[in-house]
Amino acid sequence: MSSSVKKTFTGTPPAALAAKVRMLGPTMTRSMQRVAETVAGDPAGCAVLTVTGLAERTGTSEATVVRTARTLGYPGYRDLRLALAGLAAQQESGAAPAVTADIAVDDPLPEVIVKLAREEQQCLADTAAALDAAQLDAAVSALASARRVDVYGVGASNLVAQDLAQKLLRIGLSAHAHADPHLAMTGAVQLRAGDAAVAVTHSGRTLDVIEPLRTAFDRGATTVAITGRPDGEIAQYADHVLTTSPARESELRPAAMSSRTSQLLVVDCLFIGVAQRTYDTAAPALSASYEALAHRHTPRP
Repeated sequence: MSSSVKKTFTGTPPAALAAKVRMLGPTMTRSMQRVAETVAGDPAGCAVLTVTGLAERTGTSEATVVRTARTLGYPGYRDLRLALAGLAAQQESGAAPAVTADIAVDDPLPEVIVKLAREEQQCLADTAAALDAAQLDAAVSALASARRVDVYGVGASNLVAQDLAQKLLRIGLSAHAHADPHLAMTGAVQLRAGDAAVAVTHSGRTLDVIEPLRTAFDRGATTVAITGRPDGEIAQYADHVLTTSPARESELRPAAMSSRTSQLLVVDCLFIGVAQRTYDTAAPALSASYEALAHRHTPRP
């Protein structure tokens, strides 16, 4: 396992607390989940509690409270209390967004529009708040200097993989997106040190994405995972893990658009970062691609 997988989140700002609870909650033990859900649900009330007081309120132990604080990205419980006070102040001022309610089968379409729009806003805000800038910076450096970049994704995630490969290709990088698992493996065995591979999988356990990334990892390429489950198997073979907001799927919304929206935000962050690092070559390449495609547009009357 790479050292980056063992890395814990640090320096989490107050605005990211609710996002962290939603994103990391499924990976916690039940007792830790109780602590996390309690502090996110009542930050003002929990901010005044000692570690013993919060343990008593949640029916857990002091050790569980401390472990939860560290899992959420705080060095200790004191730091978590400071974040809770900040979150409480945001909620009082109306700055903290509310979680969107699920869509019901009898919701009128105007209400569906509002709910979906709020859902997308929430997922983007959660992803931005929880995205590890140090991991992103390292991933950008790897892509910017790579001899070749392979991107893996299947199903809806392949649309995101294709988007990343296309963006990198237009600024002069050698980038390929593989949806077919056989082609992905064929490409992965050709990678070596100095190359990079990016896996896009919301669940973190899609075998057709895990296997080529593991092969790329074993071959010495720098590997990046864009996933909603940083505890998923994919993280074992990723030098850098970029976490997206978990999709709030329901009976009416399997493979919710929000998961792809979060992934596309990370893709855009990667692309902008790479374009900045390689601007001297990226700008002319982008200009050339625009010119090459200009004649393909329908002329205006």
